[in-house]
Amino acid sequence: KLPNSNFTVTLPQPWTYEMHFAKRLNQFAEEQTINSNDIVMLGNSITEGGNWSKLLGLENVRNRGISGDITSGILKRLEQTVKGNPKKIFLLIGINDLANNVSNDSILKNITKITEEIKRISPKTEIYLQSILPVNESFGRFARINGKTTEILRVNKAISDLAKSKRLHFINLFPLFTQPGTNILRIDLTYDGLHLSEAGYRVWAEELKKWL
Repeated sequence: KLPNSNFTVTLPQPWTYEMHFAKRLNQFAEEQTINSNDIVMLGNSITEGGNWSKLLGLENVRNRGISGDITSGILKRLEQTVKGNPKKIFLLIGINDLANNVSNDSILKNITKITEEIKRISPKTEIYLQSILPVNESFGRFARINGKTTEILRVNKAISDLAKSKRLHFINLFPLFTQPGTNILRIDLTYDGLHLSEAGYRVWAEELKKWL
């Protein structure tokens, strides 16, 4: 409250993953329940940023991305997504785990648990594991992802092996987004070295259409 004033000023709160996580869960709870005809895009900010119904030309696509989310976060909220027995789930997760120095083994264990829980709750749901996307450090925006490309490649190999062993679908997005001859995210497909531009989402959507 300002001195000698009846007005109260509310200062903006700093963004936190925990606050956004709770906000998004509340939004999901208020939306129409996911059903057996729905296709679910599940992941972090890269998923949240996509207008998936428009990108894929389908009305039954549900965006379940949460900015900042990690594999353990997906596990915590999985039942809310899966209990409606969606037709397909496309999962992209892991870059924030790597940014927080979560071990490759822990990431893989959590992704394995995610797939097992989906199958337990909704056996008919088709699961599509997507590779972590490349990054571009030249923007200098996200210091915690610097030097993580080797780990991204290792985790992607582990996800691919997991999909093969569990007879799940694996979509290797990584090479679609790299500059020729490198493992660097194409500059025209991002606006900050991590998140995707409209052109980036179009590349992703065109690949996903092959699996719908």
